[in-house]
Amino acid sequence: MSIISLSRYQPRNAKLLNAAALWSDDLELPILEPQQQLSTIELPLFTSKVPAGFPSPADDHLEATIDLNQHCISNPPATFFVKVKGHSMTGAGINDGDMLVVDRSLRPNNNSIVVAVIDGEVTVKALDRSTDEIWLRSKNPDYPDFQIKEGMELHIWGVVKNVIRSLPV
Repeated sequence: MSIISLSRYQPRNAKLLNAAALWSDDLELPILEPQQQLSTIELPLFTSKVPAGFPSPADDHLEATIDLNQHCISNPPATFFVKVKGHSMTGAGINDGDMLVVDRSLRPNNNSIVVAVIDGEVTVKALDRSTDEIWLRSKNPDYPDFQIKEGMELHIWGVVKNVIRSLPV
């Protein structure tokens, strides 16, 4: 299981999601409130694709700017960040130490990568509700999947929208 350490955000008005709630149209998720306003930082964006082979000097010009807040965060009041600890989601491109951008305003669909709490344990998993059962699936065969059974508490804290990874320098 990939346990996640939460950032400075805490859930407010958390609601328990059971199997019926995951299929209903009136699904409500807890609201998380940021502690500060996002700042805008525009950075250079070269819109030409960067070849991973031989460089092309013809594409050496700046075409636009990008603000990573606008690129990664579509709904600031509903967005929070978590840092991943563990290896159960490597098959989904989520590695130990990665930072996840999580959006609480997105409705979790089948196969959405979600931050969830199962009986008090925080995890990141793929939500599988393709049958009458609810599963939280690992994306690494070395780690177990979790079937949500009656009597278990499941809270979906949000849908993972982006993965931020630092490379060694």
